[in-house]
Amino acid sequence: MTAAGLNAACSTTILSAATRPSRVWAPHEQEVEILAETGEPFSCLNAVELFADLTTEDIAALDRTSPPRLFHSGALVFSQAQPVSALFILKAGRIRIFRVAEDGKALTIAILEPGAVFGEMLLVGQQMYDNYAEAIEDSTVCQLSAADVEEHFLSNPRMAVKISRLLGEQVARLEERLADMALRPLSARTAATLLKLTEAAPRSRFTQSQSVKLTHEQLAGLLGATREATSKTMSDFATRNLIRQGRGRIIIEDPAGLRRTSRTTF
Repeated sequence: MTAAGLNAACSTTILSAATRPSRVWAPHEQEVEILAETGEPFSCLNAVELFADLTTEDIAALDRTSPPRLFHSGALVFSQAQPVSALFILKAGRIRIFRVAEDGKALTIAILEPGAVFGEMLLVGQQMYDNYAEAIEDSTVCQLSAADVEEHFLSNPRMAVKISRLLGEQVARLEERLADMALRPLSARTAATLLKLTEAAPRSRFTQSQSVKLTHEQLAGLLGATREATSKTMSDFATRNLIRQGRGRIIIEDPAGLRRTSRTTF
């Protein structure tokens, strides 16, 4: 190619790049993607016990109206500033449900694993304005509208019984946590919380130990404690060989020791 031809080609390439539309970064916008259709059957409902009484036709109809959405780590599924009147099913990843007190302190109500249903208050006609839901890792979520919930769930007596039980369990868990925060020492609450989280944690293929993917800040929010106090408790657990700590990961070394600690009252 001659020098003149090379210059013309470079000019064309530079002009093309300069005129190509680019996406303006906006920090207030969440990165939420609707996952592309793959041609393979996808259902958020099949693996959730709450929906076991729905007919195949109902599940197929709901799947068509609730495509999976990807929330990147740190994105809010809903918040006080962006309330959503919908019921959510977590297909993959993990979601943190939390509230923010008047002093700005966040209290984590729950950390949800795949298969969880959240936004349950919609089922009894109440809004979720007090709560936030945040993806703490890349998460796939399906969303059912209020109209879908009313049409497919509330008209089914067996579903209504399951919904009542679900809401009752939610209230019982919250009351238990409030009682723990008022009456039990932080070490006992931390041990009990770690044991609870390990119920859904996978085992290592080689050591059979279980690990919890959680930072000290996230654990502190779940305990209703400061990060400093939580880190001090975790250091004490590590010194006693109850746990081993990694980057954003807690490996449970001595479940029996944690169980004994969880029963202490001082």
